[in-house]
Amino acid sequence: MKYYKELLDLQCFTRADVEDITGSEDIANWILQDYQNKGYVKSVKRNLYVAVSIETGQTMPNRYRIASNIAKDTYISHHSAFEYYGCANQVYYEVYVSGKKRFNTFTFEDINYRYFAPRIDIGINFQPDGVRITDIERTLLDSINDFEKIAGLEELLHCIELIPRIDEEKILNYLEQYNKQILYQKTGYILSHFKDELRISDKFYESCERKITKSIRYLYGGIEYESNTFDNRWQLYVPVHLLSAFSQGGLPDGNIQ
Repeated sequence: MKYYKELLDLQCFTRADVEDITGSEDIANWILQDYQNKGYVKSVKRNLYVAVSIETGQTMPNRYRIASNIAKDTYISHHSAFEYYGCANQVYYEVYVSGKKRFNTFTFEDINYRYFAPRIDIGINFQPDGVRITDIERTLLDSINDFEKIAGLEELLHCIELIPRIDEEKILNYLEQYNKQILYQKTGYILSHFKDELRISDKFYESCERKITKSIRYLYGGIEYESNTFDNRWQLYVPVHLLSAFSQGGLPDGNIQ
């Protein structure tokens, strides 16, 4: 157990990390094999290992720290970031991970780690606990952009309800990086229903409106529902029942489809 404490401090590590600790490739290979056999270390995927507590037998790093170490630049995004911040209505058995290096979905200890290609490359923070993650504003914008692929609209709205406050200048900066008119429309429309809760200024909505031409879009990209109604301010077709849910001061219990 000569090197166990150092690996425990790292929590997540690669073969190269073990070589740095031991000073030898051969010793590193032996340590990894021996410690796995004894249950001190587990292999997450190729060339990614985690330390295990001898006292409890539990993996030391949580899902978010593991995901942050899949590659040198990977970070938590989308609904998984909302979960980390305590702003999710549901916790999934899936972690959404972004970064420059794509990887295939894999499962470790019943958690799926799924790659999601990033649209922009700013708004990423490194937390004191070793987790790399999108900040709350980037998380919000990514989730609005991709809600049809991840979590769905109802879960997104529940997450937004739990956000204490946002920095609207950051949102505008990230929107500029995205450079998508439809995202200005969706963001302006959705956040207009949380204006008071998030303390968003009129200036923010005016900035979004200036990016909108007369091009008419759908909240659910390109899909026309019988219950759609047109929002003239945002040039956007939206479901009627979504508007009624907001007007009644709450979100629907069933899925928004």
